[in-house]
Amino acid sequence: MIRVALVDDQALFRAGIRMLVDSQPDLEVVAEASDGREALDIVRATRPDVVLMDIRMPIMDGLAATAELLGDPDPPRIVMLTTFDLDEAAARAIRQGASGFLLKDAEPEFLLAAIRTVHAGSAVIAASATRDLFSHFAGAAPRAVPDSYGELTDREKEIFALAARGLSNAEIAGREYLSEATVKTHVSRILAKLGLRDRVQLVVFAFEHGLA
Repeated sequence: MIRVALVDDQALFRAGIRMLVDSQPDLEVVAEASDGREALDIVRATRPDVVLMDIRMPIMDGLAATAELLGDPDPPRIVMLTTFDLDEAAARAIRQGASGFLLKDAEPEFLLAAIRTVHAGSAVIAASATRDLFSHFAGAAPRAVPDSYGELTDREKEIFALAARGLSNAEIAGREYLSEATVKTHVSRILAKLGLRDRVQLVVFAFEHGLA
């Protein structure tokens, strides 16, 4: 059973999401909160697997709550809920370590799939969408490239560059004349060497270090 917490200041929206989630045999809503401060208490008390976190709330917004929760040992996966597909706040949340964002008017099936995807360890938004988001809001000066990037082989750097552009494994395989399985292995090694969780974090890393 995947345990879910809902954090949103609109009670009617929470009720609708709860009904949807609880209708699934493998999903269960274990907690609700109406603001970020309340979310800290209920998430730490109930230890859900996945948190659906509204960005804009009173008392404490979703960004501040997400930053605090991701600083805890063994934090939950957090998916930001937003009404804007190109949202600077969503970009900030992903930089902090959120597992992606969902539009609040997403199709019900997409929301359910997103919860399962995030619980399985993947990001809930495509790397290409992340690239669009960061292209729109990247304004800070690039950070120094860490030594770990220098540990990548030439082939891994080529694949890193393509993945940072938002290309899928199949698209990279076609460009590099490799099998998808080989590309997947390369990407896994790149993520391990750079200490990154998923392809979305790879895109963030590329933008932050001027490698995109």
